[in-house]
Amino acid sequence: MAIDDLLDEHEQSERVLQWLRRNGAGLIGGIALGLAAIGGWKWWENHQVQQQAQIANQYQAALDAIEAKDKGAEAKVKALGQNTYHTLAALRLAQSQVVANQRDAAIATLRSIQSEDPAIAEIVNLRLARLLIDAKQADAGLKLLATASTPTAIAVRGDAQLALGQRAKAQEAYTQAMTKLDVASPQRRLLELKLTEAGGSPVKPEAKS
Repeated sequence: MAIDDLLDEHEQSERVLQWLRRNGAGLIGGIALGLAAIGGWKWWENHQVQQQAQIANQYQAALDAIEAKDKGAEAKVKALGQNTYHTLAALRLAQSQVVANQRDAAIATLRSIQSEDPAIAEIVNLRLARLLIDAKQADAGLKLLATASTPTAIAVRGDAQLALGQRAKAQEAYTQAMTKLDVASPQRRLLELKLTEAGGSPVKPEAKS
Protein backbone atom coordinates (compact mmCIF):
# COMPACT_ATOMS: atom_id res chain seq x y z
CA MET A 1 0.00 0.00 0.00
CA ALA A 2 1.38 3.46 -0.93
CA ILE A 3 2.28 6.06 1.68
CA ASP A 4 -0.36 8.39 0.23
CA ASP A 5 -3.03 5.72 0.71
CA LEU A 6 -2.00 5.24 4.34
CA LEU A 7 -2.14 8.98 4.92
CA ASP A 8 -5.61 9.15 3.32
CA GLU A 9 -6.90 6.35 5.55
CA HIS A 10 -5.32 7.95 8.63
CA GLU A 11 -6.87 11.29 7.73
CA GLN A 12 -10.26 9.67 7.20
CA SER A 13 -10.00 7.88 10.57
CA GLU A 14 -9.11 11.13 12.29
CA ARG A 15 -12.10 12.84 10.70
CA VAL A 16 -14.38 10.06 11.89
CA LEU A 17 -12.99 10.31 15.42
CA GLN A 18 -13.40 14.07 15.42
CA TRP A 19 -16.98 13.75 14.22
CA LEU A 20 -17.71 11.21 16.97
CA ARG A 21 -16.15 13.50 19.57
CA ARG A 22 -18.34 16.39 18.39
CA ASN A 23 -21.57 14.40 17.88
CA GLY A 24 -21.10 11.30 19.98
CA ALA A 25 -23.03 12.66 22.96
CA GLY A 26 -25.93 13.69 20.75
CA LEU A 27 -25.90 10.36 18.94
CA ILE A 28 -25.89 8.40 22.18
CA GLY A 29 -28.56 10.71 23.56
CA GLY A 30 -30.75 10.12 20.50
CA ILE A 31 -30.40 6.37 20.83
CA ALA A 32 -31.16 6.63 24.54
CA LEU A 33 -34.26 8.74 23.83
CA GLY A 34 -35.41 6.24 21.22
CA LEU A 35 -35.00 3.36 23.65
CA ALA A 36 -36.75 5.38 26.37
CA ALA A 37 -39.64 6.12 24.02
CA ILE A 38 -40.03 2.42 23.22
CA GLY A 39 -39.80 1.55 26.89
CA GLY A 40 -42.28 4.31 27.76
CA TRP A 41 -44.77 3.05 25.19
CA LYS A 42 -44.51 -0.49 26.56
CA TRP A 43 -44.99 0.84 30.10
CA TRP A 44 -48.04 2.84 28.99
CA GLU A 45 -49.54 -0.22 27.30
CA ASN A 46 -48.99 -2.35 30.41
CA HIS A 47 -50.39 0.44 32.57
CA GLN A 48 -53.53 0.63 30.42
CA VAL A 49 -54.01 -3.15 30.63
CA GLN A 50 -53.63 -3.04 34.40
CA GLN A 51 -56.11 -0.17 34.68
CA GLN A 52 -58.66 -1.99 32.52
CA ALA A 53 -58.28 -5.13 34.63
CA GLN A 54 -58.68 -3.09 37.81
CA ILE A 55 -61.84 -1.33 36.68
CA ALA A 56 -63.28 -4.59 35.36
CA ASN A 57 -62.79 -6.08 38.83
CA GLN A 58 -64.43 -3.01 40.40
CA TYR A 59 -67.35 -3.36 37.99
CA GLN A 60 -67.85 -7.02 38.91
CA ALA A 61 -67.66 -6.13 42.60
CA ALA A 62 -70.36 -3.48 42.06
CA LEU A 63 -72.62 -5.99 40.27
CA ASP A 64 -72.09 -8.54 43.05
CA ALA A 65 -73.01 -5.90 45.64
CA ILE A 66 -76.18 -5.00 43.72
CA GLU A 67 -77.15 -8.65 43.41
CA ALA A 68 -76.57 -9.18 47.14
CA LYS A 69 -78.57 -6.03 47.96
CA ASP A 70 -75.49 -4.69 49.75
CA LYS A 71 -75.92 -1.21 51.23
CA GLY A 72 -72.52 -0.31 49.79
CA ALA A 73 -73.58 -1.05 46.21
CA GLU A 74 -74.33 2.59 45.40
CA ALA A 75 -70.88 3.69 46.57
CA LYS A 76 -69.23 0.94 44.52
CA VAL A 77 -71.09 2.07 41.40
CA LYS A 78 -70.17 5.71 41.99
CA ALA A 79 -66.50 4.75 42.46
CA LEU A 80 -66.36 3.49 38.85
CA GLY A 81 -66.26 7.07 37.56
CA GLN A 82 -67.92 8.18 34.34
CA ASN A 83 -67.40 5.42 31.78
CA THR A 84 -69.17 2.50 30.15
CA TYR A 85 -68.73 0.35 33.25
CA HIS A 86 -70.45 2.99 35.38
CA THR A 87 -73.32 3.32 32.89
CA LEU A 88 -73.99 -0.43 32.84
CA ALA A 89 -73.69 -0.78 36.60
CA ALA A 90 -75.89 2.27 37.23
CA LEU A 91 -78.62 0.91 34.94
CA ARG A 92 -78.54 -2.37 36.86
CA LEU A 93 -78.59 -0.52 40.19
CA ALA A 94 -81.57 1.61 39.14
CA GLN A 95 -83.43 -1.52 38.06
CA SER A 96 -82.85 -3.15 41.43
CA GLN A 97 -83.96 0.04 43.20
CA VAL A 98 -87.22 0.07 41.25
CA VAL A 99 -87.86 -3.56 42.18
CA ALA A 100 -87.23 -2.62 45.82
CA ASN A 101 -89.74 0.26 45.54
CA GLN A 102 -86.94 2.83 45.92
CA ARG A 103 -88.21 5.07 43.12
CA ASP A 104 -86.50 8.27 44.23
CA ALA A 105 -83.18 6.47 44.61
CA ALA A 106 -83.59 5.01 41.11
CA ILE A 107 -84.27 8.50 39.72
CA ALA A 108 -81.09 9.80 41.36
CA THR A 109 -79.09 6.86 40.00
CA LEU A 110 -80.32 7.38 36.44
CA ARG A 111 -79.61 11.10 36.64
CA SER A 112 -76.02 10.32 37.58
CA ILE A 113 -75.41 8.64 34.21
CA GLN A 114 -73.59 10.75 31.63
CA SER A 115 -73.32 8.98 28.29
CA GLU A 116 -72.40 10.45 24.90
CA ASP A 117 -73.80 7.39 23.14
CA PRO A 118 -77.24 8.41 21.72
CA ALA A 119 -78.63 4.87 22.07
CA ILE A 120 -77.61 4.61 25.73
CA ALA A 121 -78.80 8.16 26.44
CA GLU A 122 -82.25 7.30 25.04
CA ILE A 123 -82.53 4.19 27.21
CA VAL A 124 -81.62 6.24 30.28
CA ASN A 125 -84.07 9.01 29.36
CA LEU A 126 -86.89 6.53 28.74
CA ARG A 127 -86.45 4.84 32.10
CA LEU A 128 -86.04 8.15 33.87
CA ALA A 129 -89.08 9.66 32.17
CA ARG A 130 -91.29 6.74 33.22
CA LEU A 131 -90.16 7.10 36.83
CA LEU A 132 -90.69 10.87 36.76
CA ILE A 133 -94.23 10.40 35.44
CA ASP A 134 -94.89 7.95 38.27
CA ALA A 135 -93.44 10.49 40.72
CA LYS A 136 -95.91 13.17 39.54
CA GLN A 137 -93.13 15.00 37.69
CA ALA A 138 -94.50 14.44 34.19
CA ASP A 139 -93.35 17.86 33.00
CA ALA A 140 -89.71 16.89 33.71
CA GLY A 141 -90.23 13.58 31.94
CA LEU A 142 -91.74 15.35 28.95
CA LYS A 143 -88.67 17.58 28.61
CA LEU A 144 -86.39 14.55 28.49
CA LEU A 145 -88.24 13.18 25.47
CA ALA A 146 -89.02 16.44 23.68
CA THR A 147 -86.96 15.53 20.60
CA ALA A 148 -87.27 11.73 20.75
CA SER A 149 -88.35 10.00 17.55
CA THR A 150 -88.58 6.26 18.31
CA PRO A 151 -92.05 4.71 18.79
CA THR A 152 -91.40 3.84 22.43
CA ALA A 153 -90.14 7.33 23.29
CA ILE A 154 -93.08 9.00 21.52
CA ALA A 155 -95.48 6.74 23.41
CA VAL A 156 -93.91 7.64 26.77
CA ARG A 157 -94.12 11.28 25.75
CA GLY A 158 -97.83 10.66 25.27
CA ASP A 159 -97.99 9.18 28.77
CA ALA A 160 -96.44 12.35 30.17
CA GLN A 161 -98.87 14.56 28.25
CA LEU A 162 -101.83 12.50 29.43
CA ALA A 163 -100.59 12.78 33.02
CA LEU A 164 -100.47 16.56 32.56
CA GLY A 165 -104.03 16.61 31.25
CA GLN A 166 -102.95 17.35 27.68
CA ARG A 167 -105.29 14.77 26.17
CA ALA A 168 -105.24 16.06 22.59
CA LYS A 169 -101.42 16.04 22.53
CA ALA A 170 -101.39 12.58 24.10
CA GLN A 171 -103.74 11.31 21.38
CA GLU A 172 -101.45 12.80 18.75
CA ALA A 173 -98.38 11.17 20.29
CA TYR A 174 -100.00 7.73 20.53
CA THR A 175 -101.22 7.97 16.95
CA GLN A 176 -97.78 9.03 15.74
CA ALA A 177 -96.13 6.17 17.61
CA MET A 178 -98.55 3.66 16.05
CA THR A 179 -97.68 4.78 12.53
CA LYS A 180 -94.11 3.68 13.21
CA LEU A 181 -95.10 0.19 14.30
CA ASP A 182 -96.07 -2.95 12.44
CA VAL A 183 -99.79 -3.75 12.45
CA ALA A 184 -99.22 -7.01 14.34
CA SER A 185 -96.93 -5.48 16.96
CA PRO A 186 -98.05 -6.12 20.57
CA GLN A 187 -96.90 -2.59 21.39
CA ARG A 188 -99.37 -1.24 18.83
CA ARG A 189 -102.28 -2.93 20.60
CA LEU A 190 -101.19 -1.39 23.88
CA LEU A 191 -101.05 2.02 22.22
CA GLU A 192 -104.57 1.56 20.88
CA LEU A 193 -105.76 1.04 24.46
CA LYS A 194 -103.87 4.15 25.60
CA LEU A 195 -105.29 6.17 22.74
CA THR A 196 -108.81 5.10 23.71
CA GLU A 197 -108.09 6.01 27.33
CA ALA A 198 -106.95 9.46 26.17
CA GLY A 199 -110.28 9.92 24.37
CA GLY A 200 -109.16 9.03 20.88
CA SER A 201 -110.35 6.40 18.45
CA PRO A 202 -107.81 4.03 16.89
CA VAL A 203 -108.00 3.93 13.12
CA LYS A 204 -107.84 0.45 11.66
CA PRO A 205 -104.98 0.20 9.14
CA GLU A 206 -106.02 -0.33 5.54
CA ALA A 207 -105.67 -3.88 4.31
CA LYS A 208 -102.94 -4.36 1.75
CA SER A 209 -104.20 -5.47 -1.66
